[in-house]
Amino acid sequence: MMKPVLVVGAGPVGLTMAAELARYRVPVRIIDRAHGRTDQSRALAVWPRTLELLRAAGCADAFAATGLHARAVSIHSDGRTLGRVTFGEIASPFNYLLMIAQSETERLLEAHLRSLGGKVERDAELTAFVDTGDGVSCTITHAGNGREDMQAAWLVGCDGAHSSVRHRLGLAFEGDVLPTAFIIADVHVAGLRVPPDEPAIFWHPDGAVMFFPISPGRHRIIADIASVPSCDPTLQQVQAIVARRGPGGVTLSDPVWLSHFGVNERKVADYRVGRVFLAGDAAHVHSPAGGQGMNTGMQDAFNLAWKLALVMRQEARAGLLDSYGPERGPVARQVLTGSSRMTRIVLLKNRPARLLRGLVARVLFRIPAIRRTIANALSGVMIRYRDSPLNTGGAVGPRRARAGQRLDPGCGVGAGDLPRFTLVARDDAAARAMIARHATLLKPDICPPPDGGGKGIWLVRPDGYVAAVARGGDWPVIDAALTRMAAGTPAVGTRPPEQP
Repeated sequence: MMKPVLVVGAGPVGLTMAAELARYRVPVRIIDRAHGRTDQSRALAVWPRTLELLRAAGCADAFAATGLHARAVSIHSDGRTLGRVTFGEIASPFNYLLMIAQSETERLLEAHLRSLGGKVERDAELTAFVDTGDGVSCTITHAGNGREDMQAAWLVGCDGAHSSVRHRLGLAFEGDVLPTAFIIADVHVAGLRVPPDEPAIFWHPDGAVMFFPISPGRHRIIADIASVPSCDPTLQQVQAIVARRGPGGVTLSDPVWLSHFGVNERKVADYRVGRVFLAGDAAHVHSPAGGQGMNTGMQDAFNLAWKLALVMRQEARAGLLDSYGPERGPVARQVLTGSSRMTRIVLLKNRPARLLRGLVARVLFRIPAIRRTIANALSGVMIRYRDSPLNTGGAVGPRRARAGQRLDPGCGVGAGDLPRFTLVARDDAAARAMIARHATLLKPDICPPPDGGGKGIWLVRPDGYVAAVARGGDWPVIDAALTRMAAGTPAVGTRPPEQP
């Protein structure tokens, strides 16, 4: 009998991980030491790339129906709008930012997990584990029910910034702490003269104040302060900051959550030690600027789940898992760098620097191409795995997807209950022969090529990224990519040279 994967932590990342494994019919247990889901809004933003992956998982509709669809974000200063980035041109079927409280995200993911036959085991804490080479021997302590010893095939730590799994592995969590602190308030807002579905940032000599819509009339407010306070802010203190830094005429009431936080910018060097993996905040934390944290973590889970499933189902070699860290580590590094840069721009206090910031913002936001680039970068659709050990082949045209890039040909890539690659090619005898040769890795249906004329062949992974690309008819490139991943074949070596 197949041993289960043990997922530690039932936040959005752990729930995504468990649900994906359950979808792929892999045994999984998910535990959390908390008694129940969070009741706080916390992470609010779900970007288009995450929604695309949730669509493949089968639960994007529930998210889209629950959250608020933000169509733009704006920056203001001195009573003027410096710039406005709209999301309508994001290259995704989900061309908006979904604003949804983390409590709702967890509720929806847990319901999705239950629909797949899984459940969260609460009041359960991982208190010890040992990698035995062919599994992980784990000790789970259940509140009020004593200790349980279990054997897991693999262990995935999704247990947050203070991860006990990371600590027990002895991995350094390297980085910095910003000297500035922030207050946070989820409140009812009246008198804010921006569209009700639009996040708005107001720059002021004292600092910034930011409004993020959660539901009609209710916003998340974030503002920087000099240092970490000794206690949470009061509504009156938040109101005073809004009155000074905001657009004027804004009244706050009915607070649901008032708190403060500092910003850590940290990352582990290795996402895997033997049979133990880290994902989400357990592996990387950074500024909330850009709303990338939860999305990056959930995308970690999507990346790892299909690989674990193929290996556990003995349909792919274990070396496939070696690609997880090399793919996701650079993404976290980019997010950390970008969010840090955005945070430091927002926190500028020096008058000449602030004046230059405003001038540059006004100039740049007038250029449509720059606005589109910013929107697509925030959305996650530009994430790519340039140096993945899974990549094979080169380009088939200047505007065609290369190995490591996302490709959404619109034919259900990644959907279903089996982790399968999609062949994007002209439907002919050669394509059918390839599917027959690699039936345990390929979906039975062929997806029409995006060029319409069959000039290229793309092998698309279950998470929607191109694993291999070749010119039409050059089937040995695709065959080699699948053969190297298939169970019972040698480990991945160096990539073949790119096609001219």
